[in-house]
Amino acid sequence: MTVSDEHLAKAAASGDAAAFASLLDRHYDRLFAFCFRLTGSRIEAEDLTQDICAALPSKLSSYQARAKVTTWLYRVAVNAAQDRRRKNASYAKAATGWGDWESGRRTDNAQTAAQVDWLTQAMRILSPELRDTLALVLDDMTHAQAAEVLRVSEGTISWRISEAKKALRVLRAQEEEQ
Repeated sequence: MTVSDEHLAKAAASGDAAAFASLLDRHYDRLFAFCFRLTGSRIEAEDLTQDICAALPSKLSSYQARAKVTTWLYRVAVNAAQDRRRKNASYAKAATGWGDWESGRRTDNAQTAAQVDWLTQAMRILSPELRDTLALVLDDMTHAQAAEVLRVSEGTISWRISEAKKALRVLRAQEEEQ
């Protein structure tokens, strides 16, 4: 004698893991096929079916034997599919414009990286004193802090930065002429 779906559902709702497993064994393939028809995609159907199966233990507590378990399970699947569609629509709406923003961000990052690479290469032509001074100031040190680190006056730091800028401008101009 086989146990009815309704009996298994009530037992599973009470925490009977074996009853839950039996219920899933009976209906998993049918549930998956239905989810496939709802979504039109095997991957989406697999995800939706897994989501439903994960939620079933808590949902079974609301099962009332007014309808067959299969009917109730179809209703759970339809609700889950609708929830998924709403979530995807909300995500798509929120993501609108994100691609443009991300493209712009990547372009800006690439430009910044190119500028940093150029500056790193260009600093090699500077004298060690100018290079060290510029490196400290570019690392967000104030002129006073850089002066303390290099044990020179703050005025010397300002002069070195000015000289480094002049040398870098000349190098940039030479590169642009070529």
